[in-house]
Amino acid sequence: MLTQDQLVVLLADLESDRVERTTSTSKTDKFGEAMCAFANDLAGHGAPGYLMIGAQDDGTLSGLTVTDELLKNLAAIRSDGNMLPQPAIKVARFALQGGDVAVVEVLPSDLPPVRYKGRVWIRVGPRRGIANEQDERILSERRVARARSFDASPCREAGIDDIALGQFDAYRREAIDPEIIAANQRSLEQQLASLRLYDPQFSCPTHAGILLFGKNPRFYLPGAYVQYLKLPENDLTDAPVDQAEISGDLHTVLKELEARVRLIIHTNMKKGHGFEEHLRPDYPEWALRELLMNAVMHRNYDSNTPIRFYVFADHVEIQSPGGLYGEVTVENFPMRNSYRNPIIAEAMKSLGFVNRFGYGVQRAQALLKENGNPPAEYTFDDRTVMVKVYQALS
Repeated sequence: MLTQDQLVVLLADLESDRVERTTSTSKTDKFGEAMCAFANDLAGHGAPGYLMIGAQDDGTLSGLTVTDELLKNLAAIRSDGNMLPQPAIKVARFALQGGDVAVVEVLPSDLPPVRYKGRVWIRVGPRRGIANEQDERILSERRVARARSFDASPCREAGIDDIALGQFDAYRREAIDPEIIAANQRSLEQQLASLRLYDPQFSCPTHAGILLFGKNPRFYLPGAYVQYLKLPENDLTDAPVDQAEISGDLHTVLKELEARVRLIIHTNMKKGHGFEEHLRPDYPEWALRELLMNAVMHRNYDSNTPIRFYVFADHVEIQSPGGLYGEVTVENFPMRNSYRNPIIAEAMKSLGFVNRFGYGVQRAQALLKENGNPPAEYTFDDRTVMVKVYQALS
């Protein structure tokens, strides 16, 4: 984050295209569009952009008092699922003579183009606007040089014929603003590239494109499936009563997992206070769903090991290949988030499998507690994350 002296200089620099000033404290869409434009960094500054709340267009202060609630609301714009992929931001309050200023620092994204509510926002000089076809091409090509995540990297053996284009067409209607689609003159490759599903440099789908819309993802990514076992007792050596390899494009896999979760849950009559009785499931459906979605979102797709979803007599185990990632450690889990597969995370949000980023584990734990289950137990090592969920207590 910039210092107070740097803030004073930027406030006075009316020519800078890295600053947007506003006196409004409630125009969330305006804030989101500005943050999206700075994350896309069309001008190629390679430096942060700054949204400054509490400043007039001429750099003078409005006399604003910045509250904690305003800072929380600004920070929440990043994780509410409207801005994809999520940019890196910092939020701070500065007390200056003449009033407070709330500052949002936005770093250039490694995975442009970034969208806010389905639109790619950019800055051209002091103006903020919607990217045209040429702007999006520049951003897509820039991403190829910056891409660090496996899902954004090219799947060089694959071609566009490996993509189920009908499924992609349905997805883009969820991910892109309808007005943009109606005016779309881009080629199919450009449309895929704009959503980080195609690599224009190597003329091939990205790994995310294959995982999301591939006709046969396991041909290129052998570990991209879920191994499901249902066992009669609590020993893996028992003969399973049900088993499956759940594979295919990611939408198919996620829908199948939702169906499996519903099948394994049993509802029983439980005693309450006195003579009261009530129905209670042995597992809350949405808790297991959240934990499975988390495993699919954060797993290491470069591994040949599948996700393991094992159902025992008194508990469920979900094992995901790939240890904790990025800034996440055993000490700060699950309060800190870092996305191994940001494009997959974006798609799961657009497809409706994730409501909000960064809260899946916390929500699952809350649902387990409410249902009378013990807390989910996590075990971490360098290669896997294991979670165990036990049935509700009597």
